[in-house]
Amino acid sequence: MKNNIRVERAIVKISQQQLADEIGVSRQTINAIELGKYVPSTILSLKIARYFEKAVEEIFQLEEGGVNNLIALNLPYPLAKYYFRHCG
Repeated sequence: MKNNIRVERAIVKISQQQLADEIGVSRQTINAIELGKYVPSTILSLKIARYFEKAVEEIFQLEEGGVNNLIALNLPYPLAKYYFRHCG
């Protein structure tokens, strides 16, 4: 999943720590989300979008196909296994 949190932070001139404090997570969580190493929960995605006064889709973009979609959708292993056998 791609995101433009870094760009949005630059526009409003806040640090990762400031954003983290505002939405109640650690700076490391914001960093991991920005780097694409962590896919935030629906609630966290909504909090981030609300902070920037944007729609979730304006902040986060689902990449086409493959493992990233499975991770973003939080598919359990049996469904992921089925997906790769029959759809991937």
